[in-house]
Amino acid sequence: MIPTPRTATSLPRLLSGWAAGAFGFVVVMLGGWWFTVALGLIVHLGLLEFFRMAQFKGIRPAIKTTLVAVQLLLITTQLASGSALLGGDWFAGDVAAAVLPASGAVICGWLLLQPVTGTIADIAASIFGLFYLGFLPSYWIRLRELEGTGLALTLLACFLIVATDIGSYVIGRRLGRHPLSPISPGKTVEGALGGVGCAMAVGALGGSWIGWSWGWLIGAVLGAVVALFALVGDLTESMMKRDAGLKDSGDAIPGHGGVLDRIDSYLFVPAVVYSLVTLVLPLVQR
Repeated sequence: MIPTPRTATSLPRLLSGWAAGAFGFVVVMLGGWWFTVALGLIVHLGLLEFFRMAQFKGIRPAIKTTLVAVQLLLITTQLASGSALLGGDWFAGDVAAAVLPASGAVICGWLLLQPVTGTIADIAASIFGLFYLGFLPSYWIRLRELEGTGLALTLLACFLIVATDIGSYVIGRRLGRHPLSPISPGKTVEGALGGVGCAMAVGALGGSWIGWSWGWLIGAVLGAVVALFALVGDLTESMMKRDAGLKDSGDAIPGHGGVLDRIDSYLFVPAVVYSLVTLVLPLVQR
């Protein structure tokens, strides 16, 4: 079956999309606490939408406790990553590692104290929310605060995600014939490959711009990896919406749906880019 083609883009969708893009570009350029506060606001709204989906399934997550834990994780990551006096990235990793288990224990304790004892689903939804919209987004802070290349890498990662979205949309709309997944009927194999190709092209340019040895090749590989993980993020959120019986995660952004609908592709990417740049790239460029 040929996937149903997408409808024409509406004016509210265009305007809200451009506004969101401009806002994101400004806070990335500013960096520091401006970036962290903006990220905290975005993930707070996204987490509320995630818990709303969980509640549609009859799950009772520890909403307030998890919301506080997420903000604590982001704040401590910024404090550590942005301060050489605290040990930089090494200390940031230790702080994140400490906040996660402590928050998990507090979440379980909170659910134990409720009039109706929490279930496995309640615990799982709360801790997954902490991971999905706390730990994963915290890597945007770590990536942005990398000494020397943080700004360039953060912008490149964002541009690669945008390139993936544009390539998937354009190629999928014109050439899409084979459905990619029943989770998201509008997506096609051709569109996904188009997104990967577009991200590889942008990555090759970005790698050369940053000045890596064999920058075009490393950038192209990075583009392919980012495109795949952006797609995983998109499909993961679609899977949760389908399970909850919802078309959109919310209605906060005109023409786009909820906040989570817009940031789903951005959740898995920063941890992957950070790990590749800090762990793999030094080995390749020896």
